[in-house]
Amino acid sequence: MNTFPLAALCLLGTWAALAGGVTVQDGKFSFSLESVKKLKGLRELRGPSTDSGVQFDGPVAPELCSSTEFPAELKPVCKEPNAEEILGRLEVIAEDPSTCELCAYAACAGC
Repeated sequence: MNTFPLAALCLLGTWAALAGGVTVQDGKFSFSLESVKKLKGLRELRGPSTDSGVQFDGPVAPELCSSTEFPAELKPVCKEPNAEEILGRLEVIAEDPSTCELCAYAACAGC
């Protein structure tokens, strides 16, 4: 059995995954990890949240969504009735994106 074609396919698959980047999926939405990482910076501008880092004082979706620095890729979430929940889950990933880059979360793909 010739191992060259198998090795070439493995390298090609790895390259394709890296070229596409890591994506984060939440329900019907799919975002680049880079867009999700920007949520951390926006939260830090707002000030500290609760100890869990997931819950916010009052509705955060309107404030985040109206920010000029809110990633355009995430804007469709703002129209959802459960935008608070979705943004909370995305923020968990934004807090420690290295675990997503290693595909520790089921919501992450393309590693």
